Amino acid sequence: MITIPSDYSDIRLPRQVQLRRMERVIRDELTDLQREVLLAIYYCGKTQAQVAKDRGVSRSTVCRTLHRAEARLRRFLRY
Repeated sequence: MITIPSDYSDIRLPRQVQLRRMERVIRDELTDLQREVLLAIYYCGKTQAQVAKDRGVSRSTVCRTLHRAEARLRRFLRY
């Protein structure tokens, strides 16, 4: 098992690098629906119910789509 010295326990990429990576993943790796739901909820501040009404789908569809988008983001942003 590898142990990480305490002075290296909080190594992170600079914020601007993290943001650029996230933008690229949102743009290139998410489906159109995943991108739309993710941006509507996190950047426009809409609720799942509002997004569902706008799209004409159930709230559970929006919830499932958001969950899959977040999982995909996590998978592509691991380092």
